[in-house]
Amino acid sequence: MIVRSFKDLEGTDRHVKSASGTWESKRIVLAKEKVGFSLHETILYAGTETSMWYANHIEAVVCTQGDAELTDRETGETYRITPGTMYLLNGHERHTLKVKEDFHCICVFNPPVTGREDHDENGVYPLLTEEV
Repeated sequence: MIVRSFKDLEGTDRHVKSASGTWESKRIVLAKEKVGFSLHETILYAGTETSMWYANHIEAVVCTQGDAELTDRETGETYRITPGTMYLLNGHERHTLKVKEDFHCICVFNPPVTGREDHDENGVYPLLTEEV
C-alpha cells in the first residue's frame, strides 16, 4: 500500500514545474510504481494558455477548482471546464486550455509517465520508460 499527500510531494522530484511556466504538477503515482497508470495533481495558472497533444498517452482530467476553456483544435469545439467536470482525451486530440481562474485538476495517464516529462514544441509528452 502506498499513501502520499500532495504536501509530502512539494519540493521533491515528483513536484514538476513546466519550462513554459504555465503549470505545475505533483506526480502522485508514476510508472515506477508499476500499476499501469500515473496520477497527478496539476495546477494551470490563471491568464495562461497551454496547447497540448498527447500523441503517446490517453489522459483523463477532473477539474477540482478553477475555470478554464478547453478547445479541441481538431474540431474547433470549445467547452467550459469547472469543478466537477471531466474530460477524456481518448483520441489523442490536439487541445488548448485557456485558464481564466487557477485551474486545479486530477489527471490520469496511460501509459504512465515517469515524472520527467514536459511538453515539447508540439505540446507532446515524449514516451519515456523507466530503467529496469
